[in-house]
Amino acid sequence: MSTHAGYKGPADCPAVIPVFPLPGALLLPRGQMPLNIFEPRYLAMVDDALRTDRIIGMIQPDAEGGGSPMAPRLYRVGCAGRVTQFAETGDGRYLISLTGISRFRVESELATTTAYRRCQVSYDAFAADFEARAGEEAVDREGVLKALRDFVESNELQVDWAGIEEAPNEALVNALCMMSPFGVREKQAMLEAPDLKTRAEVLIAVTEMELVRGSGSEPTLQ
Repeated sequence: MSTHAGYKGPADCPAVIPVFPLPGALLLPRGQMPLNIFEPRYLAMVDDALRTDRIIGMIQPDAEGGGSPMAPRLYRVGCAGRVTQFAETGDGRYLISLTGISRFRVESELATTTAYRRCQVSYDAFAADFEARAGEEAVDREGVLKALRDFVESNELQVDWAGIEEAPNEALVNALCMMSPFGVREKQAMLEAPDLKTRAEVLIAVTEMELVRGSGSEPTLQ
């Protein structure tokens, strides 16, 4: 089963893609990411993507890695998404939705005449991303739900528990990771987790650490 018709494996995806550096933005395979596009360079990026293969790479800037404010150094791993919804507002903004296809590793950034950045990328290390629900059976679902319950209770949030209970493990873990309020490093750790089981473990660990910080208590060793 493929993410989209035509994208059944690494060889089907474009090797050169536009990238959208956005801190805290985590896209995962088969996840849905809404974006409000208003900067001229990214409006041009969307225009060009719609004229070609509709692929945009979401990637986080590495604030500690150097570069310039307009061109910060990028993390080496991002996720390619396809524009699956598009609307134009009356004030010139684009409202789009990306559906995640596969993670990629940046091989090099290309010199380009476009206002936005483009990279040569490889998907080979992430072939399992093209298989829907791969590794679901290994996920500690109860651990994920317990961490979520504790976080919701601590922060007095409202959630759709019926929808959560019905969600398959891949959709549950990936959606919670994408929506989580954690920082760039934590989001990157979730993105780079080798499989769904490990991603769920990272999500649980980060949530538990956040709860400890929020309570002001020190973790105890058992």
